[in-house]
Amino acid sequence: MKKTVDVVIPSYKPDHKFDRLMHMLQKQTYPIGTILIVNTEEKFFPEKGYETWQNVQIRHIETEDFDHGGTRDGAASLLDGDLILFMTQDAVPADVYLVEKLVSAFEKEKVAAAYARQLPDKDCDIIERYTRSFNYPKESSVKTKADLDRLGIKTFFCSNVCAMYRRSIYEKLGGFVKHTIFNEDMIFAGKLIQEGYAIAYVAEARVVHSHNYTNRQQLHRNFDLAVSQADHPEIFAMAKSESEGIRMVKATAAYLISQRKPYLIPVLGMRSASKLLGYRLGRSYQKLPEKIVLHFTGNKSYWEKKKKLQSRCKN
Repeated sequence: MKKTVDVVIPSYKPDHKFDRLMHMLQKQTYPIGTILIVNTEEKFFPEKGYETWQNVQIRHIETEDFDHGGTRDGAASLLDGDLILFMTQDAVPADVYLVEKLVSAFEKEKVAAAYARQLPDKDCDIIERYTRSFNYPKESSVKTKADLDRLGIKTFFCSNVCAMYRRSIYEKLGGFVKHTIFNEDMIFAGKLIQEGYAIAYVAEARVVHSHNYTNRQQLHRNFDLAVSQADHPEIFAMAKSESEGIRMVKATAAYLISQRKPYLIPVLGMRSASKLLGYRLGRSYQKLPEKIVLHFTGNKSYWEKKKKLQSRCKN
């Protein structure tokens, strides 16, 4: 019997990429059950959108109710497919075989999660273009606990930009953490590795997804990423991430030289310094004054929500 597949897509101010994503999902060779869109702020959602599509459901939430982990987990609880595919609104399937290729990874019983290769968009700059190929190579792989010494943090690297999960195991392990600033995918993937399951990287399953972040945006992003790591030492103590970052910077510099663009190395240096600064500050956020944390975070609403939750617990 074919495994059934449902899709969850959080959205906020969806644009033309979201429209392309929705149309490409309708063309997939593998049948999709329900596509559940969890949209933040109804006023930003197109009035004439996808309400008439038979397999599409739309749920609107308020900004203060959104959480990277909790929102996705809540959506998953409403579905009953054998496999749940999580995507972001700007991840566009590169072809009609995306779902089919991801599903094929679950033929191996130990595989509990599978994620797609991310390709650079047309406007992607050369440094980010190489970063895509570094993090998402042409070769597929299946990762288990046995790979921790060899791959380090890459062992439980997984991205909800486009990742599919076996629902039975997802529910068994409690799903995504309910309140997190970032990294709900890797936190759960770390649990999978600890419990003896496997994570598949499926290079043949491809989505077009990239960003040209400014140095400031990189700093904010890495600050939040590091906060999530600091909050979950039970996962991230398994492997260090800084060494992987250094390896990527060296590889990118070598690539720029090979492409006769050494003049871009200072740009790479500034970008990398912004990432490192954000990361170091985020890892130590508990020692920082609240004003500093709010200055460096890219998600101020997370801290407001966290404050309310802590206040409720005290009362």
